[in-house]
Amino acid sequence: MSEQPCGVEAAFRTTSGRVRGRGAGDGVTAVLGIPYAAAPFGARRFREPQPAPAWGGVRDCTAFGPIAPQSAELPGAPVWHPEDEDILTVNVWVPERADGGALPVFFWIHGGAYTFGSSAQPDFDGTALARAGLVVVSCNYRVGFEGFGHVSGFPGNRGLLDQVAALCWVRENIAAFGGDPGNVTVAGHSAGGGSVVCLMAMERTRGLFRRAIAHSVPHAFFAVELAVAVGERIAAEAGVAPTAEGLLSVSPEALVAASDKAAAHCGTDPVAAVHAFDPVIFQPVVDGEVLPADPLRMLASGTAREVDLLVCHTLEEYWFLHAVGAVREVTTEAELADFTEALHLPAHLGDGYCALMPKAPVLDRYLAIFGDAQFGEYTTRLAEHHARAGGRAYLARFARRRGEARPWHTADIPFAFGNLDAVGADFLIGGAPDDHDRALSRRMLRSWAGFAATGDPGWPAVTADTTPVMSWAVPGDHLAADDTSGLRALWRDVRFDLLRPRQAAGHRSRGLSGA
Repeated sequence: MSEQPCGVEAAFRTTSGRVRGRGAGDGVTAVLGIPYAAAPFGARRFREPQPAPAWGGVRDCTAFGPIAPQSAELPGAPVWHPEDEDILTVNVWVPERADGGALPVFFWIHGGAYTFGSSAQPDFDGTALARAGLVVVSCNYRVGFEGFGHVSGFPGNRGLLDQVAALCWVRENIAAFGGDPGNVTVAGHSAGGGSVVCLMAMERTRGLFRRAIAHSVPHAFFAVELAVAVGERIAAEAGVAPTAEGLLSVSPEALVAASDKAAAHCGTDPVAAVHAFDPVIFQPVVDGEVLPADPLRMLASGTAREVDLLVCHTLEEYWFLHAVGAVREVTTEAELADFTEALHLPAHLGDGYCALMPKAPVLDRYLAIFGDAQFGEYTTRLAEHHARAGGRAYLARFARRRGEARPWHTADIPFAFGNLDAVGADFLIGGAPDDHDRALSRRMLRSWAGFAATGDPGWPAVTADTTPVMSWAVPGDHLAADDTSGLRALWRDVRFDLLRPRQAAGHRSRGLSGA
């Protein structure tokens, strides 16, 4: 339990030792950079996370911990330094409690294409959510090759295993911060949302969380043979054999550089066909051990029916990725045909988008199809399959637009966190927030907090027969009783399969993830 009044410089006792945080304003205490596992380097590199070593006295936890190896430099966030090794840390925002009762816990997993990002990004600050009555936790985990690269003889999906270890830390320690270990909601966006549904599909997470929030879940899961092929490409760029011995001989810094080179070459020599258009070369691997199957298939089987699920996606996901230069430009009908073939999409889908967007340029149709293929339709199906399997699921879409800032990938997150004034948020939302934006942010934050506390975000759940959907917008939101749009009809018979190496595309397995 807390050893000092919350909101000033409270000290808390964890299983590894005592920690002290700092006041974050409005009665909230932020306890940052708490180790939940040992540094995953040296003899522990490429292995499952190990327990954090104990410490004596009171550890000062007033600053975020180091981030995982990566080359990204994000607005307002720290950068990685090769000497940083204690990267497996959690952060906790603790509100004052009027009645002293245990509070719901909100556990955040950052996104970043499974390649970059950290819990220290300004728009992930948990203060506003804590003021709403939640104990907020966020974590760093291994990304890129350290977290998701294939190493023969070593566990795959190490980034997911780190997240499991952080959730175990929550189960063992969160009561000391005023949180209820029996009422945990795991949440994430993009790769973080993909991580959330992977955690739902994993047997080792049973009992670690009660609810899940997943925004913009990417349909991007590797078959083992693709993970092997990517690993071979990166090893070649690093100049070593694609063996455990060879990869262990390469420093984390050199593996980051080799991974960046491999991704850069995907435009001309993709490992999987989709990499020619979007060179994200790290994804969770369906290995039958850590991750038994595509999460869509697992949710359809009812494996996580006891977990309440709230999903959301933005209406124009890929316009953001195009704006930041993360995806290939497609401007001709021939290029669009190549793209739909690479994603194994039926011809009628392209014709359907042409009919629905008759005056749109090719680029807009390409981005619309890509966004729905990779995020929108997959996210929606997760809710529908979960509901049909007996779980409780809710669906929302982010539709707010302003000037050049469309309802695009990541724009919803500063609203839901209540961090519209965070560094970098102005680009996501199209400038300084106005009164309508602040009102929308309050509504979205209330929805998250209500769902985490009670399982009810404020609108009807998806059923076996109907798909109610809340559209977040300004000046006001819109609730549709059922999603029966022509766009959904276009996707009805399109299946989602695991990603495999380009040369094996003609032999890809069918029926892995359901309709």
